Amino acid sequence: MNSRTILVVDDDAAIRTVIAQSLRREGHRVMAVASLAEMEAQLTIATPDVLISDVVLPDGNGLDRIARLTTELPGLPVIVLSAQNTLSTAVRATEVGAYDYLPKPFDLATLSQAVQGALARNRGGPIAAVGDEDALPLIGRSPAMQDVYRVIARVVANDLTVLISGESGTGKELVARAIHDLGPRQGSPFVAINMAAIPRELIEAELFGHERGAFTGAQARAAGRFEQAAGGTLFLDEIGDMPMEAQTRLLRVLQSGEFTTVGGARTIRADVRIVAATNRDLAELVASGHFREDLFYRLNVVPVTLPALRARRQDIALLARHFLDKAADDGLPRKQLESDAVVALEHYDWPGNVRELENIMRRMAVLARDERIDGGEVRAMLGTPAVATPTIATDPGIAAAVQGRLERFAREEPAALENGTLYDRIIGEVERPLIEAMLARHGQNQLRAARALGINRNTLRKRLDVLGIEPDTGRSEPPQR
Repeated sequence: MNSRTILVVDDDAAIRTVIAQSLRREGHRVMAVASLAEMEAQLTIATPDVLISDVVLPDGNGLDRIARLTTELPGLPVIVLSAQNTLSTAVRATEVGAYDYLPKPFDLATLSQAVQGALARNRGGPIAAVGDEDALPLIGRSPAMQDVYRVIARVVANDLTVLISGESGTGKELVARAIHDLGPRQGSPFVAINMAAIPRELIEAELFGHERGAFTGAQARAAGRFEQAAGGTLFLDEIGDMPMEAQTRLLRVLQSGEFTTVGGARTIRADVRIVAATNRDLAELVASGHFREDLFYRLNVVPVTLPALRARRQDIALLARHFLDKAADDGLPRKQLESDAVVALEHYDWPGNVRELENIMRRMAVLARDERIDGGEVRAMLGTPAVATPTIATDPGIAAAVQGRLERFAREEPAALENGTLYDRIIGEVERPLIEAMLARHGQNQLRAARALGINRNTLRKRLDVLGIEPDTGRSEPPQR
């Protein structure tokens, strides 16, 4: 491997040490500093091949300095690290020209892949500026939501078609609005249409408009959603419920960029960005003949998979408090959650996802007796006992295997018991056979395996890559070193 120079900027000494040791093992030269001032001193000596920088540093904001660096040193790829795991940070990192953004905590394999990519490719271009984070609609710091934020950050600056999938109530329209509001079309209309709510015989007229007399009841010309969204974004919700005949006409518009109204002859240019969403598996609808394969590929240019709320339980408390604050801003009584109320919320299965959580919080704001809401009130409001995470007794065979592994470490690699890597190594040894078994159980279908595991499909794909598991066969290959 050709040795490259990497500059790491982070005020956490432990993080600097771990990153430096990991990259040095891969053959890189690493300079690790704790502040922007120390970074500037290093840059006056030599320009590194890659810069890895935290955001919050003792003497300033790393993103502000990176914004200037990408002008001063346009060939320098930058990887941003941040514990501020919000959509605003992800978008801002891309805005200033960062090559990649990694939310903390991150795994070293992901960082290594980002470094290799930064060395191999040029940095991506800047995107539209971001407003106040309070105006952003998406909330969550879980790894699954970080995957969503990173995709959004990379697509807002262009007009690529986006297909958002996820269960009802997960916030698909919020993602579509974020893509619109953060991009260059933000000053133009955002128009949404729900395919499942429009009668089949009226869908084409709703989408493309109609002329006077085009059908019974058409007493005047009416503009369709494509015309209403001119210059902006057209959000096609529940696209999986679109009738086949309307799918054919939509495909022609996506291919040609032009359409005519129902009953009209004049060609109209479709100057819109398309964002579609579905709570159904479009690949399965294609296989069953209920959705056009060519339309699926036209829509699925950039896929975004939204996790169910039960797959990101660590976000529930943050969301619940946000919805209570929002209810208070709307004039409802201000309420606070006791710790046992948070536990009750986190143990419920949330079949209605984020939408159900918001409704429950607004109801609690009105009906809870006291200012502080306890767990009993939450369980009573949910109507059924909270679905607690089951207590699983440790299998004696697994316990014996772990103990045996620890004894082997003590004999052959005693440093592993002291150097802070033990948890990741033991979990990693369990993770590989678990993922392989679930892929085999579901015929190598990654979406179904991810759902069964309770993780995001993008997260599963990343773990397959890190563990060296062939995605089509499920067979393990040792990771390349």
